[in-house]
Amino acid sequence: MTTPPATSTATTQATVTLGLSLRARLFDPATRQKLLAFGSLVALIVFFSVASPQFLQTDNLVGILQSTAVNGVLAIACTFVIITGGIDLSVGTLMTFCAVMAGVVLTYMGWPLALGIAAAILFGALAGGVSGLLIAKLKIPPFIATLGMMMLLKGLSLVISGTKPIYFNGTPGFTAISQDSLIGELLPALPIPNAVLILFLVALAASVLLNKTILGRYTFALGSNEEAVRLSGVNTNFWKVVVYTVSGAICGIAGLLIASRLNSAQPALGQGYELDAIAAVVIGGTSLSGGTGTVAGTIIGAFIMSVLINGLRILSVAQEWQTVITGVIIILAVYADILRRRGSSTH
Repeated sequence: MTTPPATSTATTQATVTLGLSLRARLFDPATRQKLLAFGSLVALIVFFSVASPQFLQTDNLVGILQSTAVNGVLAIACTFVIITGGIDLSVGTLMTFCAVMAGVVLTYMGWPLALGIAAAILFGALAGGVSGLLIAKLKIPPFIATLGMMMLLKGLSLVISGTKPIYFNGTPGFTAISQDSLIGELLPALPIPNAVLILFLVALAASVLLNKTILGRYTFALGSNEEAVRLSGVNTNFWKVVVYTVSGAICGIAGLLIASRLNSAQPALGQGYELDAIAAVVIGGTSLSGGTGTVAGTIIGAFIMSVLINGLRILSVAQEWQTVITGVIIILAVYADILRRRGSSTH
């Protein structure tokens, strides 16, 4: 009886191991959720394409990309916080506050564009850090702390702007942040706005932070078992503040995108954006209980929300019914998260 060659046996074992690894990934609840979300996105696109010939027109597709850029960046900011097991209800008004501060620096003070961009991100990080301190040091529940910050930032935006929009007509190049197309200059057939390019650059940077850095490891660890992390000697309060600070800085980028798109900082805008952002995060597979989540899933969820809202508008569905449908989507997304957690706890 002949013995099979060692190399053949090793190759067979490697193949079996690879197959089991791929199978485990495919049957992982988070992966299934992402695949389901992507399938839902494709189904929505097909449905609205058939329902209305206007859906696939270039102007409408560019509009979807523009709205997804803002909501997607906000959703990425929420992803960091939700993975820790927290919540941030202030991301919408923080976005507006950052846009207003950019307006103060660029329009009121007349400073260069680079300083306006830096101011928006800096004030976003500062406000996020304050939320983190309220939660980590004062032990205020995230829901209450960020609800208070939402109202505070809304009020500050109105006070600082004098309740009036701040226009950027005197700042050359500001609208280019969101509306011009670097990709379109290289490939005229793809007039993809810069806002979408910025969205994917932010997503790439966020993915690296979550998956390749100590910040990412502690972000997931805080959501999985904060007490165990604290007992292991890690300063959980510090890392929680860092997470909220990073989230706030990302909201500053969203503020720049929406202000550039509108060519103005609208102080009354922002409230309500947090619901779409949180819905995108949950639809994309991030658990509200913390510990799991991906930026890729969040981006898919953001596109689902944008396509759904855009498609309903094209079909002339009344605004009040759009709000009803959005509410139903959020409830279903949260229920799907509960089912995922039940499924993972039984394995």
